[in-house]
Amino acid sequence: MDSMNQIREELRQPAIELRELIPDVMKGYAALSAAAMADGELSVGTKELIALAVAITRECDGCIVAHARGCVRADVSRQQVAEMIGVSIALNGGPGTVWGPRALRVFDEALAARKA
Repeated sequence: MDSMNQIREELRQPAIELRELIPDVMKGYAALSAAAMADGELSVGTKELIALAVAITRECDGCIVAHARGCVRADVSRQQVAEMIGVSIALNGGPGTVWGPRALRVFDEALAARKA
């Protein structure tokens, strides 16, 4: 199983259980997320790149999976992801050199899955 699917599977059941325990909070978060990520003056691709940069900085595997896949859906290029990772490294230091490559690997897996 590739890393993207492994992370998604690891988080799936706890996320389902949490949604059942606090449905209003999770619905509110989903609405906020949808509004924030909607196309506007910033394209969806740009917003996904920003979100992926934050995911790298926050060291959040689940966020990396979600936003790497979002980048693929928004037709963000591998070079754009790489340049964003460069900014993440510049602003985040050493951890960016660990979490940035993780994000690139997941982006590559999502891109390959889309082409399959």
